[in-house]
Amino acid sequence: MEQQVHFTTLATADLDAARRFYADGLGWTPLLDVPGEILFFQVAPGAVLAFFEAAQFAQDLGTGPARPQVSGVTLAHNVPDRDGVTALTDRMAAAGGTVLTAPEEGAFGGVFHALVRDPNGVVWELAHNPGWSVGADGTVRLS
Repeated sequence: MEQQVHFTTLATADLDAARRFYADGLGWTPLLDVPGEILFFQVAPGAVLAFFEAAQFAQDLGTGPARPQVSGVTLAHNVPDRDGVTALTDRMAAAGGTVLTAPEEGAFGGVFHALVRDPNGVVWELAHNPGWSVGADGTVRLS
């Protein structure tokens, strides 16, 4: 198996809230939008983030009526500077997100970050990390 992840799919209790937050609030363009079922966004070359209506997600997994919840996971978005962290935190809050941690110095590595929860409980870390870079070939470098 190649070391790649192509789809990340999250169970979503309120698909309309996800659409309002990501498409309307943040300006993301859906790759595919099936109302009442699933919403896909391309988030990087060859990588898709999907929001799948929770009851249908559970049915797909064969877990019956149990509604899976997002837990123990954060998604991270890096920006080029500290001001970008503050601006994106404000934009996510205006789109309906809940600021869990206001922009602040991180505990290590010179990271400046914030944590914002989307309307369905997905937690985003918004960060300026001076040790993060991506090469022209897409290789991530951490120092």
